[in-house]
This record gives sequence, structure tokens and C-alpha cells, in this order.
Amino acid sequence: MQVSVENVGKLERKLTVRVPADQLDSQVRNRLSDLSRNVRLNGFRPGKVPARVIEQRFGAQVRNEAMSELIRATLVQAMEGQNLRPAMPPSVETTGAPNNGEIEYTATFEVMPEVGAIDVSKLEIVRVASEVTDTDVDAMIETLRQQRRSFALVDRPAQAGDMVLFEYSAQSGDYRFPTEGLDRVGTVIGSGALFKELEDSLVGLKAGDEKTLTLTFPAEFRNENLAGKEAQVAVKIVRVQVQELPVLDDGFFAAFGIVDGGLDKFRADVKANLERELKGTLLGRLKTEVVEKLVAAYADLEMPKGMVDAEANALVRQAEAQARQQGQTANVTADAVADVARRRVAAGLLLGEVARQNDIRLDSRRVAETLSTIASTYEEPDQVVELYNRDPQLMNALQSRVIEDQVTEWIADHAKATEQKLGFNEVMRPVA
Repeated sequence: MQVSVENVGKLERKLTVRVPADQLDSQVRNRLSDLSRNVRLNGFRPGKVPARVIEQRFGAQVRNEAMSELIRATLVQAMEGQNLRPAMPPSVETTGAPNNGEIEYTATFEVMPEVGAIDVSKLEIVRVASEVTDTDVDAMIETLRQQRRSFALVDRPAQAGDMVLFEYSAQSGDYRFPTEGLDRVGTVIGSGALFKELEDSLVGLKAGDEKTLTLTFPAEFRNENLAGKEAQVAVKIVRVQVQELPVLDDGFFAAFGIVDGGLDKFRADVKANLERELKGTLLGRLKTEVVEKLVAAYADLEMPKGMVDAEANALVRQAEAQARQQGQTANVTADAVADVARRRVAAGLLLGEVARQNDIRLDSRRVAETLSTIASTYEEPDQVVELYNRDPQLMNALQSRVIEDQVTEWIADHAKATEQKLGFNEVMRPVA
């Protein structure tokens, strides 16, 4: 086998390979011989089909298959012999016809860029640390109670926290909403479902009360004819309801799968769930921090165009799928997401290179732990685990995620890391 390499761009290579034609001829003969012994054709006994008939019926197909296998095998050898790492599957061209006893084909492809040794010790990383406190557990329990609250009618003036159903109309200049009659809405006073000035004006009113108010609607109000304008608002209270929170008893705990252990077990489960969410969020923030700093450090690194184009097209398809789910049409082009695609390709390439240079290998135990964590958020965890184990695509995506997490943490451990302590809410609900 003869191999020559031509540089046709910064990363593009053209590999020309010549192999003896008798290699292909030998494979074709062997395949045709196997067919003659095993193929069944009408009018011929098994194993007695003449060679010329086999050649006529199957010769072209067998030759194409043999050529594909020969190219596949020799191309891998040629690339390894030339120390070439293709970024994407190559484009192969050949006539398939022998010339001077040889068959020639060319493979054009982009190679992975030469990064060189990656020294992460110079990266300055901010590593956020946090923990779940009893106060955080208390707040989550109150949130769970709020989600299961009920409302009861009361015959008294409305207070903060009450659910108030009312009818209203708004007049601003010549514009009236609604055009005729009244619109009926409801809100929990203090919830912010409506704007504060309107909610506050309901305090002290009870069922049957009517009142006319002068209010200025917020600029972001959904009705553009009222947004940012002053209006005369007539309200009529339909009913007032007080919210009732469920008691922390065995019935409440059972709704969350806690049948034994009472409040202590419930609090422990709530804390464990919060800690799981916090751990995932902290790792996500760390990964974002590490990737941004790593990509910035290699901002001038040439990226394979084929990989960037493929990633951009994947982003477009993802945007289109999300838009379809919402009944909308996506107006996203590959050019519009090219920068994002490049950063994602650079991140994957650099993380992979750090793993390769430092022999960071997939931790199968961590894969199992991550899968267990994912499955625990579903009602039937065993079925989720079985689904991942049956689906190679899902498992490959999980393994890619885990190895990226491992590399992220390795980089953070070897970089100039500064710890920043934040509260649980600061981590989980950061202020933009």
C-alpha cells in the first residue's frame, strides 16, 4: 500500500492511497465462490450455479461491497500510519478501475487541530460553594404547602394573602376595556399576579363592595391600550376566600411517598432532594466557568469547519423542534448560531484533549450513580434505568456528560481556583 498526503488547507488533508488490484480481485473471487456454494436460483440445484451466472447476477454488487470494505480497512491503516486524526468522516472518491496493477482512491477530510500541551494551571476559576440549611428546608416545605393550599369563602374584608375574585372595567381617555360590561379576574393579594397598585386597592373590600379607582397601569401591562396610562378603574368584589395551608401530618407526608418516620423523615427527604438539585446546579455553574475560561484561552485555535457546520445545523434543528412544540415557526439560520456552534465545538475538543493528555477515563461507577440520580426523579426509577441500558444513544449521551463532568472537576482542581460562598437561593435563583 502506497500513501501520500497533501495539505489543501489549514486543517484539510487529501490522502491518496494505492493498493494492489489483486487484493480487491481476491476478495471478489472469494465472495463469488461463497455465493456459488450457497445461493439458490430458480433452474439450478444448490451449489451447481455456473460461475458466469453468479458473475452476471452478483458481480457488480459483490465488487462494490468488496471495494467499500477494502477502502474502509486500508484508510484506517493509512491514517494511523500518517498520524492523522480526522475531525469528520472523510469524503472518498475512486473510479474503482485498476491502473498499472493498482487501485487508487482519494480521501478528503479535516483533521483535528494541533492543540499542544494544555496547561490549565494558569486558568483563573471561580468555584461556587453552597450548602442546604434548615432554613432552606423550612422554605421548601412552606412552598410544598402553598402548592397544596385550598381556599374557603369568608364574609369579611379582603386581607393580604386572600384570593379575591372581582369584576372590573377600565376607562382611559376614549378607550374602555372591556368595550361593554365587565371583565372578571382573580388574584391572591400580594402574589404579584396583577400589578401591586391594583392588588393593594382590593384590601378592605368584601363581597358585593364596589369602588372606583384612579390607577396608573404599568408600562409592561399586557393590554397595550392601557400600558403606562392612567385610567379610571371600577371594581366590584364577587367573593373573598382565605387560603388554608395543609397541616404537616401523616396524610401530607404520604402524598410525597413518606409512610413512616413522620416529620423527621419528611425533612430528611426534602433536604436530600435539595442537596441533589444544588449539587447539579453547582456542577453546571462550574462547567460553564471552566469552559468559558478554557475556550477563551484558546480563542485563536482553528476549528474544523465541518464540525462547526454540523453543530450549527444541529442547533437549528433543535430550535425548529422547540418552535414546533409551541406551535410556532423558528426563524433561525446556521449563520446566526455559528458563533455558538464554534464555542461548543471548541469546548468539546478542548475538554477531550485535556482528558486524552491526562489519561482521564470514564468512571463507570460515576455513570451508575448519575443514572441512579436521574432515575430517582421519576415515579418508576427501575424502568428509567432499564430504558438507558437498552438505548445506546441515551447511554452514550449520559457517558459523554459524565466524562465532561470528570474533566471539568479535574481542571478546576488543577487551576487557580477561588472559592465563592453563596446561599442556596443565590445559587438556585440568581438575580440577573
